[in-house]
Amino acid sequence: MRLIFLGPPGAGKGTQATRIAAAYAIPAISTGDIFRANIKGETELGKQVKEILAAGQFVPDSVTNAIVADRLTHDDAKAGFLLDGYPRTLEQVKALDDLLAGKGEALECVLELTADTDEVVGRLLKRAEIEGRADDTEEVIRERMRIYAEETAPLSAVYRERGLLREVDGMGAVDEVFERLMSALRG
Repeated sequence: MRLIFLGPPGAGKGTQATRIAAAYAIPAISTGDIFRANIKGETELGKQVKEILAAGQFVPDSVTNAIVADRLTHDDAKAGFLLDGYPRTLEQVKALDDLLAGKGEALECVLELTADTDEVVGRLLKRAEIEGRADDTEEVIRERMRIYAEETAPLSAVYRERGLLREVDGMGAVDEVFERLMSALRG
């Protein structure tokens, strides 16, 4: 199963991605996790990404595309994968399309977790308090949500046109949301 997981920050993608990946015995691949691991390990990539993020910029598509292309060559991704946080731009959609086409593969489904903005802002504020993220203010979180909606809308449209997009309500108990996602995957 080759999947993409879309959804705003705080919608529960990380929690659900882990569960879906386990159910299908595929890796949940988060570009954010890959970046953080490289930063923590002080790899060359990590140093580059840390510098980019410290300047308040986004990691360029070329870097992100290369990381994903490399990750998809690992043995655990041969039977499929769940991409969380990628693609984020139309250029990344094209790069992923080209990569998969070159391997004779295609995406099977794009899940989009939908969530009430005010509820998600509340979740993220609570997480910021628990994890001591002083920079995660309501204003910052709402701006991230606005940017996410703006950047993701074109991706959702592309995958909807291809008949791959399945929107799933991300509100409610973790188990309820998981069942909705599994039902969407079964078609």
